[in-house]
Amino acid sequence: MSPESSPPYPRPTPAELAAARDSEIDDWLRPDLDVLFCGINPGLYSAAVGLPFANPGTRYWKAMHAAGFTDRVLGPWERDVFLDAGLGMTNVVRRATARADELAPEEIVDGGRRLVETAETWRPRWVAVLGLGAYRTAFGDRRATTGPQEQRIGPARVWLLPNPSGLNAHHTVATLGAVYAELREAAGLPDRRRA
Repeated sequence: MSPESSPPYPRPTPAELAAARDSEIDDWLRPDLDVLFCGINPGLYSAAVGLPFANPGTRYWKAMHAAGFTDRVLGPWERDVFLDAGLGMTNVVRRATARADELAPEEIVDGGRRLVETAETWRPRWVAVLGLGAYRTAFGDRRATTGPQEQRIGPARVWLLPNPSGLNAHHTVATLGAVYAELREAAGLPDRRRA
C-alpha cells in the first residue's frame, strides 16, 4: 500500500475476523479487461473489510507495482483506479477462510467452473491465476507450471502466477514483481512505473 495513504477502514477486531469466515467479497469486473487476476479465495481480513488483498502484510499490491501494472503501490480500496488500468479481480472460491488449505477440492473445482462462466461473461483478454495448486485442482491439470498455459478459461488466455501470500516463502516482492512483469509484457501492457 502506498506509504502516503492509509486504509479508509479500521483494523478488524478478532471478533470481526471470526465473523467474516465463510463470507464473500465482490469481484472487480468490467467488460473486456486486459487481465483478470484470480486469487484462491479471500482471507478473513479481506472478508472483514470487504476488499481484496486487504491484509496490511500482503505483498500483492507491491508486486503489482514492481511488475509495472500500476504507477504506484495501490491500496485495496482503489477499485476504480485498478479497473481503469484494465485490470480486474476475482477468486477461484468466493468463501473466506483463514487459510486456503481449508478449502475442499470440490469447492475449488466448482470455483473453476464459475471462473469459466465469469470469463465468458466479461471477456478479459487474460486470466491470471495466483496459485498453481488451485489452478491444478480447478482445471485438472497436474502438470501446470508458472507462466502461459495452452488451455483457455472461456475466451481468455491463461497465465499462472505465484501466490503473493507471505506463506509462499519462495518469493520476495522483487521476485514476484519480475514474474508478474512477464505477464504484463506478454499482454502488451506498458510499464506504468515509467508513464
